[in-house]
Amino acid sequence: MNSSENTLPKVIVIGGGFAGLNAVQGLKDAAVDITLVDRRNHHVFQPLLYQVATAELEPASIAAPIRSILSKQQNVSVGLGEVQGVDLARKVVLLPRGEVSYDYLIIATGVQQSYFGHDEYRKMAPGLKTVDDALEIRRRILLAFESAEWEGDPTARRAKLTFVIVGGGPTGVELSGAIMDVATRSLPKDFRHIDTSTARVILVQGAERLLPTMPEDLSEKVKSDLEAAGVEVQLHSYVTEVTEEGINVGEEHIPANNVFWAAGVQGQSLAQTLGVDLDRASRIVVGPDMSIPGHPEVFAIGDAAYAIDAKTGQPVPGVAQGAIQTGQFVARIIRNELDGTTATGRPAFSYFDKGSMAMVGRGKAVAAVGKIHLSGFLGWLSWIFLHIMFLVGFRRKFVTMTEWVRSYLFGQRYARLITGDQQLNLKDVATGELTDGNADPARD
Repeated sequence: MNSSENTLPKVIVIGGGFAGLNAVQGLKDAAVDITLVDRRNHHVFQPLLYQVATAELEPASIAAPIRSILSKQQNVSVGLGEVQGVDLARKVVLLPRGEVSYDYLIIATGVQQSYFGHDEYRKMAPGLKTVDDALEIRRRILLAFESAEWEGDPTARRAKLTFVIVGGGPTGVELSGAIMDVATRSLPKDFRHIDTSTARVILVQGAERLLPTMPEDLSEKVKSDLEAAGVEVQLHSYVTEVTEEGINVGEEHIPANNVFWAAGVQGQSLAQTLGVDLDRASRIVVGPDMSIPGHPEVFAIGDAAYAIDAKTGQPVPGVAQGAIQTGQFVARIIRNELDGTTATGRPAFSYFDKGSMAMVGRGKAVAAVGKIHLSGFLGWLSWIFLHIMFLVGFRRKFVTMTEWVRSYLFGQRYARLITGDQQLNLKDVATGELTDGNADPARD
């Protein structure tokens, strides 16, 4: 052990998501000196980011300061910063302020949105991985209706009220259903010159069905519920181009000012600097014990890792439960080694599937828990119960539950604040050119 500067073994954790936090909390009261480093000061419950993006919840309802979460754990220090690299040979983490050595390193950096080699799409089609992403999508959604309210050109107005979501996984399904709910239930009474319910929401999925990791009957239920709500679902469809004017799906061009990306993820750039094996999505390939082969003191967990379930032989899914369980698993390994109770060697990680869920719309969700399949209102209640459990702190649980009940009963979304750039970019009917729409249209 490296103990030249500290008599306690040093554990560095990179990332304060579900995986990193659970690893740190699993070492509570252990005789170690832990440093958690994250480039953001907060932990966010990512499954609810789409509700911030669609004005259902405020960011503080689903995010909490990491320092606050860990304030009572005396053996951990929190550092805000971007890790520059890791020297595996020297066992040091490179930070802007210098090097920090470790005895154990836990990489829990999560993933970022993948554009499959077309990073130029990122500006026109933001993904949904952070609070900043959610606020940007919220800005674009709400600004689309504001722009359409004063848009004199019918074609331009149609494009402003067209929303295309790329990717038919949980994020894409939930985002498309929520946007349609905003247009048909929350906004119609607020606008005078447009019918917000005429908004067009298109969900593009390359696979043969939505939610391909869920049972087929629930995938079909989700598709029928979304289509009943007015969402256009396009299966077996692939994006060929994204521009500021719209999106090409196959050979079809869809004029749309609002494209959101929920298709595919890839590992963070840090993984590519380690010089270790990565999978096709740039996730770190780990052994059965979640360590990097050849470096038993270095673990990769959560979405940052490509791990194989010891029981099923299948990849561990990149979901919150997988992150939580791998974090707890690695914490147990470290504790056992520090206690000297690993005579039989390290165990192999096995994922326990507690089920999967997805919200479809107001009072509707699907849930698969073992052989039990729920949909509609019962699925919605199950979805609410599970998600409330994982929020940090009583206040967040109470406020979030209150907002959900109010939204269900009255259809209102009260977090409809447009932040950042509020320029409308209206089209001049006579010239066809874009104009600055920030002037008061009532005076024109």
